[in-house]
Amino acid sequence: MTVHLLLSAGRGPQECAWAVARLVRRLETDAGGREKVSTRRVETVAGERPGTFLSVLLEITGDAAVQLADSWTGTLCWQAPSPYRTGPGRKNWYVTAQQVRIGVTPTVFDEADVDFVPCRTGGPGGQHRNKASTAVRATHRPSGTVVVVDTERQFSLNRGIAVRLLRERLEAGDAAAGRAVETARWRVHDELVRGDPVRIERPAPGSGSSRGAKANGTRRRGPDGARPPE
Repeated sequence: MTVHLLLSAGRGPQECAWAVARLVRRLETDAGGREKVSTRRVETVAGERPGTFLSVLLEITGDAAVQLADSWTGTLCWQAPSPYRTGPGRKNWYVTAQQVRIGVTPTVFDEADVDFVPCRTGGPGGQHRNKASTAVRATHRPSGTVVVVDTERQFSLNRGIAVRLLRERLEAGDAAAGRAVETARWRVHDELVRGDPVRIERPAPGSGSSRGAKANGTRRRGPDGARPPE
């Protein structure tokens, strides 16, 4: 089983890109502690600061892939003081993690999957067209795509045109599906909801990035749905 998980800083400040980097490492550590699951960074978009990411696309593979991905899907919070600002202030940095589709499997065209039915069509073309079934109705069974061709006065020629039209329509459908997948991925960056996180992660005690943070590990949202304090 393979799942793709996209972590994004959305439109947040530079600290959110910093949080993405920390959360990805924490997720990878979580995966390393489970049996029969592995992660791979498929795509990363670097942030303005060194070691930060605007987004990271992870591939999670293994028997526990879905379980791991589900536990990290939603709004995530990295709770620590900003490494870029001095003085007290905000310490909750939110990112979004969503499961996404990657690419589209192209439709395999096989002429054996096409049903050809001779038919008659109206319109200009003379007496021969009206009396003979020279037109063709072609149906691609796997996709249900249907074309009717009557441009030529010979059935064999119309059949060849029908095959070409079916190929073109299936290719166009694959291209449209691919664009839809890419659009859905881009929308993830705009769907970040700050607050009400499904997970709250903190730096380990004594780590340089914590700037004195006292807590460690993971805190999931409580049953009352309470948000962490800003």
